[in-house]
Amino acid sequence: MLRYLPGPLSGALMMMLLVVNTLFWATPLLIFAVFKLISPIRGLRDFFSRASAWSGQYWAAVNTLLGDVLLPTKWTIRGVDKLNMNGQYLVSSNHQSWNDIYVLMKAFDRRAPFFKFFIKQELIWVPVLGLCWWALDYPFMKRYSSKYLAKHPEMRGKDFETTKKVCERYQNIPVTILNFLEGTRFTKVKHADTRSPYTHLLKPKSGGFALAIKALGENINSLLDVTIVYPGGARGFWDFMCCRVPEVIVEVRQITIPHEMYVGSYETDKEFRKRFQGWIADMWAQKDQRVGELLSAAGPG
Repeated sequence: MLRYLPGPLSGALMMMLLVVNTLFWATPLLIFAVFKLISPIRGLRDFFSRASAWSGQYWAAVNTLLGDVLLPTKWTIRGVDKLNMNGQYLVSSNHQSWNDIYVLMKAFDRRAPFFKFFIKQELIWVPVLGLCWWALDYPFMKRYSSKYLAKHPEMRGKDFETTKKVCERYQNIPVTILNFLEGTRFTKVKHADTRSPYTHLLKPKSGGFALAIKALGENINSLLDVTIVYPGGARGFWDFMCCRVPEVIVEVRQITIPHEMYVGSYETDKEFRKRFQGWIADMWAQKDQRVGELLSAAGPG
């Protein structure tokens, strides 16, 4: 285990192994992406999409295997036993560190489909990564600000139509779609600046989540409410690689999204927006309480 090495050395070795693993799996993924791009037949494009997802799944599996073998972090993961690799899930999680992505890889490793998350449309032009995300069928979104919509009212609703079109491809395939409702990582400064009513969480941002739920439709109505806790304190990814994250607790609660959350327009229907925000606020209050309970039970870090 790397815990017996000096922190910077263990971090460098772990990072090197992750980079090698990424390059190894990125090679077939990019090949599949090119074939998908040039394939004229829908069936072939679907085949290469599945092949790309397979590459992504095994990239994540090897990442977590390396962590299990080499890092001393103690893991407690609950609520994932009944998940299905052929299932369809929305995932909502609190967000404290870049480690959260790795934590979710570990929690859902070969238990649920490789997760995707919404990406700004402009990021498709990022060299190499943009093509990888496209090959993995990550949903690219173009969102319009309220200021822009005020000047161009004809564009109102276009973001929903774009999202709906993107999400239609998920209706008959296994998929896990991730959303960090806080929109950014939790820090004490952000917590104070936003006047969050929660002790351990930032205010959730419901708009994008409401848009995704309506675009996906009730075909995907299983929400995985994920709570991530670092009893020793949330640290950066480098600290994680250097064996400085002693323990991680993950709890997954599976919820059926209520039917009424699909009926209404978040942007134009004030009553629906209030109802949706209330549902999210209740869920967030329960999560905040649970984070406090887990931290208290774990004791001082």
